[in-house]
Amino acid sequence: MLMRFTTVFLACVVAVLPASRAIAQRAYATARIESVQLMVPGVSPTPLRVRVHLPPGYRRDAATAWPVLYLNDGQDAEAVHLADALAELTQRGLIRPPIVVAIDMPPDRMGAYGFADRAGGTGIVAPTRYGDVGARAHAYSEWVVHTLVPFIDARYRTRATPDARGILGWSLGGANALSIGWHYPERFGLIGAFSPSLWLASDRTDAASIQRTRIGQTMVAGSGQRNVSRFFFAVGTAEEADDRDGDGINDALDDTRDLVDGWNVDTGGLKGLRQSGYRVAEGCARRPGRADVALYVLDGGRHDQASWARMLPVFLRWAYAVRKARVEQPLASCRAVSLRRPASGP
Repeated sequence: MLMRFTTVFLACVVAVLPASRAIAQRAYATARIESVQLMVPGVSPTPLRVRVHLPPGYRRDAATAWPVLYLNDGQDAEAVHLADALAELTQRGLIRPPIVVAIDMPPDRMGAYGFADRAGGTGIVAPTRYGDVGARAHAYSEWVVHTLVPFIDARYRTRATPDARGILGWSLGGANALSIGWHYPERFGLIGAFSPSLWLASDRTDAASIQRTRIGQTMVAGSGQRNVSRFFFAVGTAEEADDRDGDGINDALDDTRDLVDGWNVDTGGLKGLRQSGYRVAEGCARRPGRADVALYVLDGGRHDQASWARMLPVFLRWAYAVRKARVEQPLASCRAVSLRRPASGP
């Protein structure tokens, strides 16, 4: 395994930050980032950069152990304001910050992300107009679970239990985070997926075939009873204008709703998380810790980094809220939103 370490201390650029964020950044100034290059056999011919964001006060020789969040598309950490979100929520006493392991995307992002079949030992290939997705998803998943997680647990003061270990991603990386979390519940107990690519299907012959063979929904429908994992989904109302089933709800929201609530369950369709015994939060994810599954709908949210930056603090509070914040403070002013298709696409 090729490894090269670099340590970077976070700098505070207060001139361009709002006052509250500047204060948070100063409070977070003792946080630091360590960088390592790791080989990923079967996925990338060159090492991937993995950056480990260590929280304020972290010490390897201390008795305190920290939860860990693994992040797909880690190269987007700055674009989604990861450090800012962690700093502000920590300074306000709303979260206990995790160690964040940001994994840069592999060179073949479409091949590495997407869904895998753990039992079959292979990626589930989804044909798309952009090319196949998921051919290397199993190899990537196995590397995360059996190489990266043990490496992080051995090097850092982590809480090495599923309830303290999460994985997060967006778009294709969100689909992959869901796939890893679903297939490896003994490793990951917290799963976050922003704008996940739940439109991926095995058969794209026509709209009906896509609906029937959507890979994420089929994965959930084919499961047995629920495990102990918890799931957070976030989708924007303006991600797209497509509506393949003609029900007036855009596909990004529809596909996520179908995974959570099931699709045509009464007529032999696909059961969702709810039918598998998961407790589903009704409406927007207003408060953390009250259900196994939360769906946060971002009014006006698009399929872009700016929207994922707005979703991130809500997820962090859902996953890492301190007890007082769980009881007393809502996650966000999450007003009712329309699930109707926008008049024009993004």
